Amino acid sequence: MTVSYTLKVAEARFGGFSGLLLRWRGSIYKLLYKEFFLFVALYAVLSIIYRLLLTQGQRHVYAQVARYCNRSANLIPLSFVLGFYVTLVVNRWWSQYTSIPLPDQLMCVISASVHGVDQRGRLLRRTLIRYANLASVLVLRSVSTRVLKRFPTMEHVVDAGFMSQEERKKFESLKSDFNKYWVPCVWFTNLAAQARRDGRIRDDIALCLLLEELNKYRAKCSMLFHYDWISIPLVYTQVVTIAVYSFFGLSLVGRQFVEPEEGAAKPQKPLESGQEPAPALGDLDMYVPLTTLLQFFFYAGWLKVAEQIINPFGEDDDDFETNQLIDRNLQVSLLSVDEMYQNLPPAEKDQYWDEDQPQPPYTVATAAESLRPSFLGSTFNLRMSDDPEQSLQVEASPASGRPAPAAQTPLLGRFLGAGAPSPAISLRNFGRARGTPRTPHLLRLRAEEGGDPEAASRIEEEAAESGDEALEP
Repeated sequence: MTVSYTLKVAEARFGGFSGLLLRWRGSIYKLLYKEFFLFVALYAVLSIIYRLLLTQGQRHVYAQVARYCNRSANLIPLSFVLGFYVTLVVNRWWSQYTSIPLPDQLMCVISASVHGVDQRGRLLRRTLIRYANLASVLVLRSVSTRVLKRFPTMEHVVDAGFMSQEERKKFESLKSDFNKYWVPCVWFTNLAAQARRDGRIRDDIALCLLLEELNKYRAKCSMLFHYDWISIPLVYTQVVTIAVYSFFGLSLVGRQFVEPEEGAAKPQKPLESGQEPAPALGDLDMYVPLTTLLQFFFYAGWLKVAEQIINPFGEDDDDFETNQLIDRNLQVSLLSVDEMYQNLPPAEKDQYWDEDQPQPPYTVATAAESLRPSFLGSTFNLRMSDDPEQSLQVEASPASGRPAPAAQTPLLGRFLGAGAPSPAISLRNFGRARGTPRTPHLLRLRAEEGGDPEAASRIEEEAAESGDEALEP
């Protein structure tokens, strides 16, 4: 059964999450305690061997191996590999939940489109929604171990009322090597077309809407089946598992307490007369490696989270309650298309009939919320300038042909001077000039360097003509 703690975290308070640490069902302790005890036991065995059974020379060799393993463990990019993998698994887990077919939209369309208060109309509506529920049961039998244990054979499906004996014979007579969860959807479409011909569905628009909702329902069944078929690539799961196990395999040896290296002790001050030398300083001898155990708890627990939710259709504590979904879908859908069909309460005037601004009442516990002003937008709290000149309207472009005054930016105005034009204005007007480019001095310089005085004089005449044209309104 899914572990729900939403009510416990409805309000942020002191120690809100701390109370969740004491739960056992669905907890990380229940998932990890076996691996955790195994890791502690192996660490203790290696520690006892090093401290009690090895000679001095063997301890020296073991210390070198331990330092090498400790350095090698730090080379494994465990946080990156594991974090990316768990993110992928969590996104896939939620997508699988949203792919579970729910008949809520379909049953509303059936109740509104398939008419008739007689036995034939009731039979059509109940049969259509039963076919939809049958399709979901068939696909869930293919992906969920809980549903398969509940309906191990098609006979169990018949006994549960999702399928009749004649429908079972028709279903089994269809020869196909692939999963046939889609067969009830085809029965649905044929029965809906027959209801349209009989006038139970009054127009083609209603039939089209009904088939669109069925296609959405069938698409979710198909997506659920393909999520079960196409898993996360095995090589990625293997890489993550090997990374975690190798990291803690190296940590079993590398995080052991060993004697400090020679020359690792800091130089000591000269000893005074009668003073004994202080022992060499090394790593603190921790019989219980607290930080290493916490690291194992975090990383191995991270991997266990991915292991639990990579297939949420099993029987773990946090797996989806597929059997309860089947019960709920059948009960709600049959209720909506049968007992609720044309079973309406009388239409009455509401209590706010003559009020322009209806205001539902508040309780004493929520009365303070009614005093809060409505949110109109973040800019409504912006304080505008009191200077009336800032609110004057100006034209976006000058009406006459006179050049617009040069705009300035506050920062560049300090360096370029008071009359320097804004770079934005210069870039905006760049490329708008037509005709001869306004760089006659460059062209004239090139012509004079080339030894062609006639070309230079012609360039000066063209520049003068273009300047006169620019001054004309």
